[in-house]
Amino acid sequence: MDVLELAIIGGGNMGTALLGGLLDSQVIDASDVAVVEVVESRRHELAERFPTVSIGDDVPACRAAVLAVKPGDIPAAAAAAASGGATRVLSIAAGVRIATIEQAVGPDVAVVRAMPNTPALVRLGASAIAPGTTASSADVEWATTILHAVGTVELLDETALDAFTGVAGSGPAYLFLVAESLIDAAVAEGFDRPMAERIVQQLLLGSATLLHREGDPARLREMVTSPGGTTAAGLSVLDARGVRDAFVAAVDAATDRSRQLG
Repeated sequence: MDVLELAIIGGGNMGTALLGGLLDSQVIDASDVAVVEVVESRRHELAERFPTVSIGDDVPACRAAVLAVKPGDIPAAAAAAASGGATRVLSIAAGVRIATIEQAVGPDVAVVRAMPNTPALVRLGASAIAPGTTASSADVEWATTILHAVGTVELLDETALDAFTGVAGSGPAYLFLVAESLIDAAVAEGFDRPMAERIVQQLLLGSATLLHREGDPARLREMVTSPGGTTAAGLSVLDARGVRDAFVAAVDAATDRSRQLG
């Protein structure tokens, strides 16, 4: 029986994003990876999109596995990966602790836990990984290579993953809310909605690119803000309404919820 290099257990959005990134970056060959998906209709979709990748509903013999299922399904998926011969697993499920996964796979399987975010779908994700008790530097490098296919990777202690979730995991939703609000504001000022959406999309894309290149958001904000000008007038309203404190509170609430889920 052939033993595959990797099984991706879960063919949802994030599992599919990882598969696409790994194939496009040539980290792994299509003949060396399989996707395990229990939903038949989804298997058909994946087979059409990735015709050279093995798609099935059982975990094949494999050396390693990515666990990309719902948090409640992680223990069963981890145990199935171990039964398939995996000696290392990478879990991308929110809130499921390393100890839970290690209990499911047994002492001979290295565990790395990760928290990716949804921009991984366009290969601009921000992920963090935390090694388990038996994970070696080689296991960490393996997990990093997988997640680098869809963005950046930070190495953290598991205790810091909840805060990472509060900032980067939930953060896209905060920014999408900002986008919704700006679009609504533009419409209120007389723009039609399609134009408002185009303007705000480009605004966020350009601003994010500038921040990525230049760094130092405070300096960039000051560059835009002339004393007594239009930006200063807008920022004064945001400051008066406690927008900074609201973001801090949002991150704190999301971090606390991540701890509760674990």
